[in-house]
Amino acid sequence: MDLQPLAVPGATVLRPEGRIDHSHADAFKAALESHLGACTAGGPMLVLDFAQVSYISSIGLRALMLAIKQVKAQKGRMVLAGLSPLVMEVFKISRFDMLFEIFADREAALAALAAA
Repeated sequence: MDLQPLAVPGATVLRPEGRIDHSHADAFKAALESHLGACTAGGPMLVLDFAQVSYISSIGLRALMLAIKQVKAQKGRMVLAGLSPLVMEVFKISRFDMLFEIFADREAALAALAAA
């Protein structure tokens, strides 16, 4: 899965597309892992822009859980943005909305990160 990385001052924006389900979760996890090592206290923050993600399953949520665990251990910061109503519902049902900072869109996430 191509996460279409976009470097902005102080952050890397990753923009997955489509479904993050059983068929695509391993590719999503592998693509995400290549960006996690740099997300440290002194490194760029990660913004996952989910505006083009139509669905996420439990295996996709697991990949995100492992990612946020690693980022927090490294004292980095990873946030989510642009969740569709369906994806947001999955996050709320699974209570993943309590694990992540979630912003309405990429611009709001970048503004909050810049203010920090």
